[in-house]
Amino acid sequence: MLIRSRRGWEMAERDATPEGVFHDRRRLLRGMGMLPLMAGTLTLTACGEDAAAVSSDDPTAGLYPVQRNPTFELDRALTDEAEATTYNNYYEFGSHKTIWRAAQELPLRPWTVRFDGMVEKPMDVDIDTLIKAMPLEERLYRFRCVEAWAMAVPWSGFPMAKLVEYAKPLSSARYVVMSTFGADHYPAPGLRQRWYPWPYQEGLTIQEATNELAFIATGLYGKPIPKQNGAPLRLVVPWKYGFKNVKSLVRFHFTDKRPTTFWEAIDSNEYGFWANINPEVPHPRWSQASERLLGTGETMPTRIYNGYGEYVADLYKGLEGERLFT
Repeated sequence: MLIRSRRGWEMAERDATPEGVFHDRRRLLRGMGMLPLMAGTLTLTACGEDAAAVSSDDPTAGLYPVQRNPTFELDRALTDEAEATTYNNYYEFGSHKTIWRAAQELPLRPWTVRFDGMVEKPMDVDIDTLIKAMPLEERLYRFRCVEAWAMAVPWSGFPMAKLVEYAKPLSSARYVVMSTFGADHYPAPGLRQRWYPWPYQEGLTIQEATNELAFIATGLYGKPIPKQNGAPLRLVVPWKYGFKNVKSLVRFHFTDKRPTTFWEAIDSNEYGFWANINPEVPHPRWSQASERLLGTGETMPTRIYNGYGEYVADLYKGLEGERLFT
């Protein structure tokens, strides 16, 4: 008899809404002309009447919901949408946790993504052209903030490996550097804080970027991703602390030199380049041994690589001298 053991992050089937039921319901509502109305109603209920979680004129809105990839499941219930979309970090708009209101001012169209550096041919691509060129899917991932809170959410988007393939980097490229918008795109209030090294910049090795877990999110909870969560394009690397998951991307730069990332430039003693999750390596100012679940307040033990070690641990063999976990 073949006995299958569930992976550490997988959720029992009985605890999730069956995918067929979810998609059949969405198709029925769309056929009745009710889906836009229902989506608006659910947004108001979840986030309060001021929360503009989804732009009504988003050209990609009709692409969602997308098919769920059953490979990526959870060991916990999904975080309530209202919690995940109203408790956010977004330093371009401020350092408080209720920046979702301020983030609604961010214009999402036109939005151009730049691919440059060590690539066959630099190019600028319209965001809608890029999204429509990618194989969209939904993945359930755990998310762990360096501040020791956590959530579990359904991201929609595409494997980052597909974006790397699209960019056509040279074989000599070793890193991909990702940047968010600057004041030339939109003068967000946080950009006036000159002590920050704007624009927000993060980086991965090519091996990390093409790992099967690395994901580019364009949607959340079966809809286009809200502005406060990183619209229209954000990085999701669930084995790393949340500050690596850079939002509102406008540039992918390929290079053979390791970049200095945003928080690393601010304080390299607290925030390193790798930022892999490890309960045994504390932040200089607090323990990382446990995490608080957003919405419920429940405390759970933190797991190395956020429970995704079987996918990513091999990426770091031979790097024992590096500071991999802060």
